[in-house]
Amino acid sequence: MRIGIDVGGTNTDAVLLDGRQVLAAVKTGTTADVTSGIVAAIAGLQEQRAFEPADVRAVMIGTTHFINALVEARRLAPTAALRLSLPAGASLPPMVDWPGRLIEAVSGRSYLVHGGHEFDGRHIAELDEAEVRRAAADMGAAGVRSVAITSVFSPVNAEFETRAAEIVAAELPDAAISLSSEIGRIGLLERENATIVNAALRELAAHIVDGLASSVSGAGITAPLYLSQNDGTLMDVDFARRYPVATFASGPTNSMRGAAVLSGLDICAVVDVGGTTSDVGVLRHGFPREATTDVTVAGIRTNFRMPDVLSIGIGGGSLVREARKVREAREVTVGPDSVGYELTSRALVFGGDTLTATDIAVAAGRAEIGDPSLVAHLDKELVAAALRRVADDVADVVERMRTSAEPLPVVAVGGGSILLPDELAGAGEVRRPDHYAVANAIGAAIAQIGGEVDRVYAVEPGRRDAVVDAAKQEAVDRAVAAGASPSTVQIVDFDEVPIPYLPGNATRIRAKAVGELQLTDAKGR
Repeated sequence: MRIGIDVGGTNTDAVLLDGRQVLAAVKTGTTADVTSGIVAAIAGLQEQRAFEPADVRAVMIGTTHFINALVEARRLAPTAALRLSLPAGASLPPMVDWPGRLIEAVSGRSYLVHGGHEFDGRHIAELDEAEVRRAAADMGAAGVRSVAITSVFSPVNAEFETRAAEIVAAELPDAAISLSSEIGRIGLLERENATIVNAALRELAAHIVDGLASSVSGAGITAPLYLSQNDGTLMDVDFARRYPVATFASGPTNSMRGAAVLSGLDICAVVDVGGTTSDVGVLRHGFPREATTDVTVAGIRTNFRMPDVLSIGIGGGSLVREARKVREAREVTVGPDSVGYELTSRALVFGGDTLTATDIAVAAGRAEIGDPSLVAHLDKELVAAALRRVADDVADVVERMRTSAEPLPVVAVGGGSILLPDELAGAGEVRRPDHYAVANAIGAAIAQIGGEVDRVYAVEPGRRDAVVDAAKQEAVDRAVAAGASPSTVQIVDFDEVPIPYLPGNATRIRAKAVGELQLTDAKGR
């Protein structure tokens, strides 16, 4: 058996699975400290379907802890950015395009030293180790506790980053160190930004992961704990401590992976309507389509693995307000502000004084939540106008996610999907599979282990097939090293893009492999 848990801004969902069979599913309110909500969710599973904790072979959690910390600019460690780029790469210093409040939150300091590579691995300049030591000494004097190291074209050759990390670790033995070659992709500033964000979250990551582990062990479960990543795969707790940025979009990704399993569709648009937002993404080969451009997170441009998702502020907790009448038709707004996890105290159906989208759904007869008599007075025109607004806004986002003239099948998941009609304009029928309300937790529970290679290769004439095979094999090897069962690993995504403006027949190759998590039972079998 497996337990999958997804922590959202409003609800914490949990499922107990035996293979792909759902044995129990619960939805509880997310708590301010989050971990107590996880404890309540596990207890709810036990009440619904009693199980022996020893029979649980893995627990998978998707969490919003880290993205929330960045957005709210809180609990971030004093961080320094060390860039190995001189004499090139000095015109735009680290954090040049960051919002001021986030630079202040991380006590941002930046250092430029000699080093870096060309795209084909040739040195721009030799690494100046004395410069690195002087920078590290200044970091220590300034109270820096986390360091982000970035070198030009380090995804091609990471030797300078690795050596610089050894020097910094010797000077600052207690500092957490993040390397850009392990986090981002080609693109210096965006990769550097992602690395600095990761470094700023390292202290929080250790605290949060320990808290999650305690929540699980407190329920008597000794099975391994995994966190879900942005690309629909899993990472163990040690990896999560080192790379918290890999969790940023795990919520929408879990929902899309769950939608793939529940609907049986490998290619479709997925609309996940939660308590606060609606996330729309596209499945390709059963996995979320990845963003091909830079992704902005909390006002910071980054280029690490993120799903191509559009979000709008419509969910079960969204505030509903009457706007105006246009040609005698009632107009309302739904969202983007939301009552969030306070839904059960502020919504009308729960005795509150705030009109939310959940109240609209209950008044329309689409849901049985709380006390329907408390919304019986709502004007029918108002209810119809609010539902129209939700349908129109979601249909517009689905249309924007299409990349071809052919309409995509639409799968609706999440507890808030009761707000959607049975058909969307331009998209046709809306499918709601069984257990749609907890698809995110199911997506976490069935997630696989992945490995990826994203690198620029100098492809010699007649060597293209050998280079491609080597890249694919490296992706497979990385998946196996991360814990995938070797016999189940396969390549699920592959891109090969020639770069005509670079010499040497330069080609960017990206290969992604995934496989089933290799688990053992309590007896090690």
